[in-house]
Amino acid sequence: MSRLLISNGLILDPVSETVKTSSVCIEDGKIIALGDALPGFEPDKTIDATGLIISAGIVDLCARLREPGLEFKANIQSETIAAASAGITTLCCPPDTDPVIDEPAVVELIHHKTLMAAHTKVLTLGALTTGLKGQLLSEMAALQTAGCVGVSNTRRPVESTQVLKRAYAYAANYDMAVFIEPDDHWLSAGGCAHDGRVASRLGLQGIPVSAETVAISRSLMLIAETGVKAHFGRLSSAHAVRLIADAKDQGLPVTADVSAHQLFLNEMDISSFNSIYHVLPPLRSQRDMEALRRGVQDGVIDAICSDHQPHEIDAKQAPFASTEPGISSLETLLPLSLRLVREQVVPTYTALSLITSKPAAILGISAGTLREGEIADICIYDPDADWQLDTESMLSHGKNTPFEGWNFQGKNRYTIINGELVFSSDQ
Repeated sequence: MSRLLISNGLILDPVSETVKTSSVCIEDGKIIALGDALPGFEPDKTIDATGLIISAGIVDLCARLREPGLEFKANIQSETIAAASAGITTLCCPPDTDPVIDEPAVVELIHHKTLMAAHTKVLTLGALTTGLKGQLLSEMAALQTAGCVGVSNTRRPVESTQVLKRAYAYAANYDMAVFIEPDDHWLSAGGCAHDGRVASRLGLQGIPVSAETVAISRSLMLIAETGVKAHFGRLSSAHAVRLIADAKDQGLPVTADVSAHQLFLNEMDISSFNSIYHVLPPLRSQRDMEALRRGVQDGVIDAICSDHQPHEIDAKQAPFASTEPGISSLETLLPLSLRLVREQVVPTYTALSLITSKPAAILGISAGTLREGEIADICIYDPDADWQLDTESMLSHGKNTPFEGWNFQGKNRYTIINGELVFSSDQ
């Protein structure tokens, strides 16, 4: 472990909502001083952060790395490099890999690959049911022991409400959080766009808002009965935001997130049949997008995630409905979050908390804050950097982004993980 000094940076702490020009002393992977450099502290390396903002490393609640199983799209090595370049120090991988993360051996494989890559930290969610088939409960205790931070059935259906209730009760027994991607499979089956005027005009099969809200309502009833901690991921509608707000008012142990792209895009963006906008849940109405923004403002939505889904070029080169959904979005998580500040949706403190301290709290990990004695996972970004997204310069193997050509302000310059500099824009 080396000694690292970050000097003259502007530290923004969303937890205490304080800002100060300061230095950070790092030794043995931990922050040993915030403020003036310690007397006698001799760093092996110094980063001059003048004009830059020092933030806790970004924590991404949902990123599909495509390994194991879909390495022709991307892999842990490539995507963790991309994540590090974007200031992401920890990301969470859903269990819908191939093989599914339903046994400790798969967890160990992913952790081993992550250690070999040595770029970002990768956490895993275990499968709620064996093979994500919605029939038999997974061995949650074994998955927890192997390192899974929660369980999920992703968007795969659990047909039997009895099975779902038992799964929630089992997870609650082990104090494991359940991560829910709300979708009623029988309402959304075959759909590829929001069930509205745009989809009707284009002749695309729609996915109604009820596909999301019926699934949320069903889960909320079971959460109330079992007491399981639950996180609802990737909300897309105004009605979903209201349901989560009501659940929180009732004291249910629930949190929620939204994909960054859902805060900037809506159903009008698919009007040209451009499959780059094909995502699940679908881009919904302008009204829904505005409600999601209000949910972020009001604190109903606790976090913003990338919902990273890299694809090979062929996956998006077919008629809209036949293409694979998803956006390559690791490298736009920070700039899109900062864009919310420029558009006066939230202040900088809130924007940073939505991608650092709050997602860390949801995952139950010690991250997302800058404090003495804590692990030094740090993102240092230039708030004034003006740049344009060019897919050719993206480090992710997936170039499938609707934000190509967008102008952004704010760019990551350095990423530090466990006290080691893993990315520098100077290199």
